[in-house]
Amino acid sequence: MQFYGQQPQHDLTYSDVFLIPSRSEVGSRLGVDLATNDETGMQIPLVASNMNSVTGPRMASAMARRGGLAVLPQDLDEADLVAGLAWVKSQHPIWTAPFAFDGSATVAEVLSRVPAVKGQTIAVQEAGETRLILEAFRLERIPEDAHLADLGHLAAPMMAAEELRDARIAFDRLEEVPEKFVAVEQDGELVGALSRRDALRSTLYRPNLDDQGRLRVAAALGINGDIVSRAKVLQEAGADVLVLDTAHGHQGSMLKAITAVREAELGLPIVAGNVVSSAGTRDLVNAGADIVKVGVGPGAMCTTRMMTAVGRPQFSAVLECAETARTHRAGVWADGGVRYPRDVALALAAGGSAVMIGSWFAGTCEAPGVAKTDESGRLYKESFGMASTRAVTERFGKLDAYERARKMLFAEGISNSTILMDPNLPSVDDLIDIITTGVRSSCTYAGAGNLAEFAERAKVGIQSAAGYEEGKPLPVSW
Repeated sequence: MQFYGQQPQHDLTYSDVFLIPSRSEVGSRLGVDLATNDETGMQIPLVASNMNSVTGPRMASAMARRGGLAVLPQDLDEADLVAGLAWVKSQHPIWTAPFAFDGSATVAEVLSRVPAVKGQTIAVQEAGETRLILEAFRLERIPEDAHLADLGHLAAPMMAAEELRDARIAFDRLEEVPEKFVAVEQDGELVGALSRRDALRSTLYRPNLDDQGRLRVAAALGINGDIVSRAKVLQEAGADVLVLDTAHGHQGSMLKAITAVREAELGLPIVAGNVVSSAGTRDLVNAGADIVKVGVGPGAMCTTRMMTAVGRPQFSAVLECAETARTHRAGVWADGGVRYPRDVALALAAGGSAVMIGSWFAGTCEAPGVAKTDESGRLYKESFGMASTRAVTERFGKLDAYERARKMLFAEGISNSTILMDPNLPSVDDLIDIITTGVRSSCTYAGAGNLAEFAERAKVGIQSAAGYEEGKPLPVSW
């Protein structure tokens, strides 16, 4: 990356900068390769954050199916984490797993978890076996006290799995179905669902698969306690990437934890953070990290900068840390601060190998949590910071009252934020579409056919606040 003009002497965040187009010989933006080319296997440079309100097994499978990665949070207890990893590994790389409910569940109970929108699916079960699959949007006009078992007339048509294994062929087969949506049947059982749109996506995205053809998933762990034993449990349960995570990554406890996990020779890439400086990046890599997580304070749920004055504008933090990481043959994840696809492109131009997204993904159907309706009838989910009182309460709930009270006294971050669910973009798939479309176009403007070329060729200019506002579309006419 190069600055267009003199490099500024002050730090910059994403809204301070913009990309300048260069001569390009790149053809279609679909020809741009967004693979990260590292041990994570990512085919698109997007990571769902290890926040309790963002990532669960369903988010992890959705991200990997489109070529990204998600990090299961460290706050999950061991049994839930192992079960979650196993569930992700069992998912198919093309068709999706519907939200499962017993036939006795009411429509009201279903809609508290799955909004009545296109693209979301419901499996109606009896004694643990799926009896029918239907699209969630069909529940919109059904009485809330109706039971799922009585909605057989809404069932999707069935199609054999053998006819749908190739995404391109599946698209053509689904074009012949009036609903453009089918339940997938295999060996007499309903095993998933597939829409024409999802089949199309599977022709455009390459899934992030391990060497056994299963979806890849990452798992986070803290830096205290028996870190090696926890890491071994995660590895044995199927985790493909380990993320050592703490708010202040440039500390002795983190370096010891990285070293201990590296010396355990688990054969998994290690991500560690968070830091914002060259020195922090160097120390974490020297301790054994393959990828460094960069960002202190830019997240939507984070109050660290206002509480402590600690942090750094994210564009400059990523730029400096990525330069240091490259000299040590390591990568960086730009963690937080992205609000638009442009910000993702700028993080990659600064040298980030991938971009970690939290609250932006929290308002999707795949994120954990209950879908609620506000006084205006708008759907939303709740998000909260991982250092907030709410998160601390969940994390240390098993401590005695005195120790728990001490922990909560020093909590930071927002405990309850409303993240509206866009009825037109309800799925993380929809957000991945718009983000990757923007990033691909950014690459073509820079004349780059892949992310490495983009980081090398990108020209970045500095703009005023007025310049940033000028780039936004007008919500109304003059």
